[in-house]
Amino acid sequence: VQQACVMGRVQIGGGAWLGAFSVIRADGHEVKIGADFHLGDEATVHIAHDRFATRIGDGVSAGRNAVIHACDVSDGCAVGENTIILDGSRIGPGAILAPDAIVFPGKTLEGGWFYEGRPAKPVREVAAEELQNCHERIHAGREMPVTTERAVLRHPKTCEDFFVAPSARLAGEVEIGRNVGIWYACRLDAGLHRIKIGQGTNVQDNTRIHCRDASVIIEPDVTIGHNVTLIDCRVKSGSLVGIGAHLAPGTVVERDVLVAAGAVSEPGQRLTSGQLWAGNPARPIAELDDHKYSILNETLPVYQSYARQFSSAE
Repeated sequence: VQQACVMGRVQIGGGAWLGAFSVIRADGHEVKIGADFHLGDEATVHIAHDRFATRIGDGVSAGRNAVIHACDVSDGCAVGENTIILDGSRIGPGAILAPDAIVFPGKTLEGGWFYEGRPAKPVREVAAEELQNCHERIHAGREMPVTTERAVLRHPKTCEDFFVAPSARLAGEVEIGRNVGIWYACRLDAGLHRIKIGQGTNVQDNTRIHCRDASVIIEPDVTIGHNVTLIDCRVKSGSLVGIGAHLAPGTVVERDVLVAAGAVSEPGQRLTSGQLWAGNPARPIAELDDHKYSILNETLPVYQSYARQFSSAE
């Protein structure tokens, strides 16, 4: 499919189907995928640099906008759209993960069960017919229209050493600082406003940044995870916005904030410094300790290095 991306140490069995703007990245570890894999439009498979590989069995289906990140997914599993599976998790064979579910890091889900919720919890055992029907529904959702035209930076900051992936789509006034990485299948649309991305920030695959009624400002040294949505908001330096999070218009993320995977802010909400914010609506659930600060501090240099390498390669 046009504009799908596969890169790095990736092995994929026969019969795979990759949706429009789907991404499989193995930069920093390996991805091994069995036969008859289905990856929906704008879905992402990734690893954790030097920590966790991703291994996916035979006959696995993942729906649109799903994220399978640094984990093990066994044979025959069906992963619903917008579902997130996080680092070090293990999903047993024949499990169904309902749309919008989240499997948090290090969890093990027994095979043959239907799971839903954030965190994903078992609801009932799965019959073979239900599992087959679930795969068929996921496969049926592959009609996303594809555009082959790549928008251009109309008013970029004069700067040579940033990386914008070939399948990223940018429109409007987008200002990019040094050592920035805007990764595969991202969509940035400034509309009549401006998107500003500060030095050293990284915007991971399949993230959407849109200006509707105001500009989006992302300050230096920020990490924006995979499949995040940012609308008319501001993210201050040193913060990390986790996979699949959604920041509503008017949201301000202060310095040194960790926004958990799947968190959803309310319009105009202020996420205060030094805290972990999670849930829908987002709320502070913990102060940042040394371990959480290490997550913020260790992620940035890895992706800044990637941005420099890919920029040089181009």
